[in-house]
Amino acid sequence: MADDNRNFTLKIITPDRVFYEDEVSMVEFNTVEGEVGIYKDHIPMTMIVAPGILTITRGEEVKEAALHAGFTEVLPDKVTILAEIIEWPSEIDVNRAEEAKSRAEERLKEHDPGTDMNRAELALKRAVARIETVRQ
Repeated sequence: MADDNRNFTLKIITPDRVFYEDEVSMVEFNTVEGEVGIYKDHIPMTMIVAPGILTITRGEEVKEAALHAGFTEVLPDKVTILAEIIEWPSEIDVNRAEEAKSRAEERLKEHDPGTDMNRAELALKRAVARIETVRQ
């Protein structure tokens, strides 16, 4: 690995498991305010996670996962993500994600007064994140 003293601890926890824990050089993901990239010595902050692709850089190695929702605590030497759902590409059923994408798009097109548009938009974002993670 390149410069070890530029690494920080990344820990990703779900209700079911510790999804990831290791030293990394950078992590990127979506928040409700936009995409962020975190390096060591970042200013302390908390953020709300938005659906998208999480990218973990560890030296020359890059890993991606579909991150759907949660909260993040950033400290200068540690980032902790409390994720509701996060999946490695190997854990994603692409056919099911494509079907979910189609259903969400259909709900958004209908504009039915009984349809929760925010929920349909979120379902669409999650499906797209899953599909893009597998196809990267």
